[in-house]
Amino acid sequence: MLISTKGRYALRILIDMAEHQSDSYIPLKDVAARQEISEKYLETIVKLLVKDGILVGLRGKGGGYRLKKAPGQITVGHILCLTEDSLAPVSCLQANAAACERAAACRTLPMWKGLYDLINEYLNKYTLEDLVQSGDNFDYVI
Repeated sequence: MLISTKGRYALRILIDMAEHQSDSYIPLKDVAARQEISEKYLETIVKLLVKDGILVGLRGKGGGYRLKKAPGQITVGHILCLTEDSLAPVSCLQANAAACERAAACRTLPMWKGLYDLINEYLNKYTLEDLVQSGDNFDYVI
């Protein structure tokens, strides 16, 4: 499993917005400048986050984006599942995968399923709030 720039940047965008949240909207150009990421690339990621209801946007003067949910309600697992094609370690565990003819006799499937469950459990136990508060003190122990 390799997390793409889309997934990593989505986390950075949301952490930035959580750290700078107020009653006003945050212009995407401000986030892009602080995070040193192309504003054009951020626009594609933000569209996903708005469509999913994580962010809300406002056009025009005073416009921008802000969190629609509290940082404690947004899990890292949800963000990565939204931005990545899949977090599954093997193709047969991906959503909408065709049924594998060998699944019943596959000796490795339980191991891959266990790994997939661990990945999801680990990523879903952390919220955006955890990342904002962690600073340099992030606990990587399972």
